[in-house]
Amino acid sequence: MSAQATGTEARDTTAGAKYILRLYITGMTPRSAHAIENVRAICEEHLHGAYELEVVDLYQQPVLAKGEQIIAAPTLIKRLPLPLRRVIGDMSNTDRVLIGLDLRPRS
Repeated sequence: MSAQATGTEARDTTAGAKYILRLYITGMTPRSAHAIENVRAICEEHLHGAYELEVVDLYQQPVLAKGEQIIAAPTLIKRLPLPLRRVIGDMSNTDRVLIGLDLRPRS
């Protein structure tokens, strides 16, 4: 399964950067659905549409797991802007996801 949400304008929060994100899930389980929902909500609130999100179901595209060295799902990978970052889990901890996306400084 692959789904995309694409925004058109960046705000001050991202300083003009377009975020390229890929969320790896394993089937449409409640945990996967929760992760998708959480990532979309966080992105809409904090990136204001300046992102592309691709959702990859590892059951349908297992080769991608090997290429990205995915060992757990859900896993969110921030491909751009660099540096590449990974966040593992259902994305319910908003602060952890924001730190992983470099939108909030580490304390």
